Amino acid sequence: MRQEFDIRAWMFTYRSYTPIPFLVAMVWFARPTLFSLLLGFAVVALGEMTRFWGVSIAGAETRTTGTVGGTHLITAGPFAYVRNPLYLGNMMMYIGVGIMSLALFPWLLIGALLWFYVQYYLIVTKEEAYLRERFCTEYRRYCSEVRRFVPRLAPYKAQGTAPKTVNVSEGFVSESRTLQAIFLVTVVLTVMYIIRN
Repeated sequence: MRQEFDIRAWMFTYRSYTPIPFLVAMVWFARPTLFSLLLGFAVVALGEMTRFWGVSIAGAETRTTGTVGGTHLITAGPFAYVRNPLYLGNMMMYIGVGIMSLALFPWLLIGALLWFYVQYYLIVTKEEAYLRERFCTEYRRYCSEVRRFVPRLAPYKAQGTAPKTVNVSEGFVSESRTLQAIFLVTVVLTVMYIIRN
C-alpha cells in the first residue's frame, strides 16, 4: 500500500540540509563590515551556546534523521525555559550569519527566517504528536507551562528526577559538525572583509 507523503516527516529528515542554500547565498552575496562581523558573531555564539547546552543534555538523539522519536522527555537545562532550544539556537545562528555577511540585507535574512520558522513549526508539530502519545500527562503539563519558541523567565519545575544531566563531552561529539560549519563560515566572511578593505 502506498504511504501518504508527510511534509513534516520530510522536513525532519532533511533539516540538516535545508540551511545550505541560505548559507551559500549569505557567503556569495556577502558585504561584511567589522561591526557586522562582531555583532553577528556574538549572535551566532549565543545561538550555539543555547544549542550546545541542549545537546549536552539530550545527546545524540538530536542528530537522528529517520523517524521522529525520543527515549526521554527532557525538561531540564534550556528545555526548562523553552521547549525547542535547539531550533531556537539554530534561528539565532541564522540571524547571526545574516548580520555577519550583510548579504542582500535584510531581505535574504528575512526570507531565511520565514523559511526556518515554517520548517521548524512543521517539524515541532510532528515531534509533539509523538511526545504526547509517549509521555501523555507529563508532556501535556510541560506544554501548558513552557512555550515552543519563546523562553520563559523562570525554569520549569519537573516532577521527579531528570532522566539525563549535562554531559559536555557528548555535547562536543554531537555538535562537532555545527562547530566546524561556524568556524568555516566565520573564516570565509572574515577573509572577504580583509580582502575588500
